Amino acid sequence: MRIGIDASNLRGGGGVTHLTALLSHVNVTDTGVERVVVWGPDAVLRRLSDRPWLIKSNPPELERSLRSRTAWRHRTLPRCARDECDVLFAPGGLCTDRFHPVVTMSRNMLPFQLREAARYGPSRMLLRLGLLRAAQRRSFQIADGVIFLSRFAHDTVLRATGPISGQSTVIPHGVESRFFREPRHQRESTEFTLEKPMRLLYISIVDVYKHQWQVAEAVAGLRRAGLPIAIEFVGSGYAPALKRLQRVIRVLDPRGQFLKYGGPVEHADLPSGYQAADAFVFASSCENLPNILLEAMASGLPIACSNRLPMPEVLGQAGVYFDPVQPRQIEEAILKLFHGAELRRNLAKAAYERAEHFSWSVCARDTFRFLADTGELRAGRIAASIPFQTAASPPEAAPRTDAVHLARQSHRVG
Repeated sequence: MRIGIDASNLRGGGGVTHLTALLSHVNVTDTGVERVVVWGPDAVLRRLSDRPWLIKSNPPELERSLRSRTAWRHRTLPRCARDECDVLFAPGGLCTDRFHPVVTMSRNMLPFQLREAARYGPSRMLLRLGLLRAAQRRSFQIADGVIFLSRFAHDTVLRATGPISGQSTVIPHGVESRFFREPRHQRESTEFTLEKPMRLLYISIVDVYKHQWQVAEAVAGLRRAGLPIAIEFVGSGYAPALKRLQRVIRVLDPRGQFLKYGGPVEHADLPSGYQAADAFVFASSCENLPNILLEAMASGLPIACSNRLPMPEVLGQAGVYFDPVQPRQIEEAILKLFHGAELRRNLAKAAYERAEHFSWSVCARDTFRFLADTGELRAGRIAASIPFQTAASPPEAAPRTDAVHLARQSHRVG
């Protein structure tokens, strides 16, 4: 089986991390794959490790404008795919209808959660999300297979798109091994002081659905009550949301004693940031499968977390939950962690053990098997549609279509 991967619309972030991890962890001999060709921009291809079965292709159009990249995907990619692969994988969520079989992925939940998208108000971002919703909805409907990262994403997207003709599956991504650290000693609440407070950490892009200012209000409320607590916000920012957070910090903590915004940090430096914290806060209200939450779990941190799905699907009983738009509930969740050293120990251990189930090796194996199975299923359907014309045809060919079809049912979700 030859796999083609359309990475033309990947530029950074989780999409590139996901592709890099897939290709680094897959054992092609276990999945029936003999060759993989990736079409993508040079910056992405340079992130991919050299493998004997991997071909990297950098068409010049992919270094140009969005219009050039879109035209290449529509006009040229189908021809390349017909020559180079048996199955085309489009992990960016947009796929062509001029080549089959094609498999795509659902990575972005904002286009499919209208209440969350509405937080942007009348803006170019809201318009962009509307266009993306229409484009991805069409991609999911024409694809031969769709991969979802969580059960929540699967159910939410299919409610928006309606039934899809292809097969679908849920394959969570993994956590990089460098994030795993055994849970550390948890100090008693009496050991925290204003000079050495309980250090909370919130890593994520500052955005309208991440609610950093609500967390800042909660921490400020606890400080006013005399608790030695401080928090650092880390991550790049959507400009309007970042301005709001910085304004709230200036008002609530003008001397910069317990509310800090550290800005973006290189991904390679994140593990040390987790290790310096006593607990983690995650207040997002819109996620597909949050990398950051998984990293905090793997880092052995006790976690106060948003109660919006899919966070409970990921964290299970290994966290203290709150409504991310209610500062009072955030206060109460943090207060439980502050006063409960034993609770922190138990939650950190449970989160760490739960994170161990999110494996890139398993993700890579299941992804490539799904790609191969989709290709075989499509071939079986085509073979079944060809009328029997000659006795020279192998007598076992017709029954094989049903066998392939039945074997693939285990990959169907919903």
